[in-house]
Amino acid sequence: MEYNRSTFSILFYLNTSKKKKSGKCPVMGRISVDGKSTAFSTGIDILPDEWNASEGLALGKSNTAINRQIEDCKAKLEDYYKAMVENQGFVTAELLKNALRGIGTAQNTVMQEFADLVEEKRKSVGIRIVASSYSIYPAAYRHFKGFLRHKYNADDISFSMVNMAMIEEYAYYLKIDARLATRTARATMKPFRTVVKRAYNKGLLRNDPFFDYVPEKILSNPRWLSHDEIERLMKLQLKSHAQSFVRDMFLFSTFTGISYIDLKNLRHTDIGQQEDGSLWIILNRQKTGTSSYIPLLDFPKSIIEKYKGTKYSGDDGKVFKIRSSASVNGHLKELAKLAGIDKTLTYHQSRHSFGTEICLSQGVPIETLSKMMGHTSIKTTQIYAEVTRTKINEDMTKLAKRIKGKYRFSKDSNE
Repeated sequence: MEYNRSTFSILFYLNTSKKKKSGKCPVMGRISVDGKSTAFSTGIDILPDEWNASEGLALGKSNTAINRQIEDCKAKLEDYYKAMVENQGFVTAELLKNALRGIGTAQNTVMQEFADLVEEKRKSVGIRIVASSYSIYPAAYRHFKGFLRHKYNADDISFSMVNMAMIEEYAYYLKIDARLATRTARATMKPFRTVVKRAYNKGLLRNDPFFDYVPEKILSNPRWLSHDEIERLMKLQLKSHAQSFVRDMFLFSTFTGISYIDLKNLRHTDIGQQEDGSLWIILNRQKTGTSSYIPLLDFPKSIIEKYKGTKYSGDDGKVFKIRSSASVNGHLKELAKLAGIDKTLTYHQSRHSFGTEICLSQGVPIETLSKMMGHTSIKTTQIYAEVTRTKINEDMTKLAKRIKGKYRFSKDSNE
């Protein structure tokens, strides 16, 4: 790839304002690219009368070593310039300066940056993220590597190849070739988006290729249960003790918002009596490490009492003996059929049901819900703020009563 040298220049000069006691002045370099410049120190000092300002070199044979050092510096910058244009598609004066200082001299590639991200996330497991949250990163790494082999017959590419067209091709690959569901494909795209954002922040990309990217919308049934569906689950007459227990655990989370893993780890010491006599669950969420403050309603309290001293009572101070998530979700599919619930029921829907149907639809402020669910940001809680049709109808009925008779047309003069 050819590059336009007219936009790139290097100048060496003396900084006479920094004259030292020896009388010598530092030799500085100035890199200019597309009209923008940055200065750097060469680490060379020389007397002013030994400097040729027009040539940007030292005078005399005694300064041959200094001139060789300056020429080497110039040659390195020219090589860096050419490599950056060929590999990244653009270059800046600051990038050249950093390369000369040994910052980012290695060619940055997409898979290289992806591998760095995966390793950083791996080291964060147990500190900032949980293992289940980490698993998407190595999976996304493997999918992108598969895409490169499928599309380019390559194991890696430079960031100069990343553009909107390539992003859309990758999204198509995830859905069609990798056969991922829409929700999974979106989750798999996120780590790649992070990789590109990191490259942009490092100056490896002139623009963010994801700026105008709009992911495919997820069209699905509501992820929460309606009041009627919750009642149908509660009223099921079950002969299997295992099914009854799974149903009760799902309902416990529906009325507390506690996640599967936090319920599995729930201890009696996490349940404390407050000054007013009420019982609260107070725990740190495993996923985020943030605190949850959940007042216990009568219904979940009755579930705790129901299983005290039974084979479903937990060991080592745990409240319940919870089976694997695969087993629990398997039972939930059976329960959905028995209750006539036309949804693929998973345990996490209990948490959504708590947020949407039990709390927000009943007028609980979103700030209160956020504290109970242990969210680090109110934005996370807003995911649960899906308004049901029943709630809309109730609110508009109340509004109609409040404004009844307050707004009327005045009679027109032509009537």
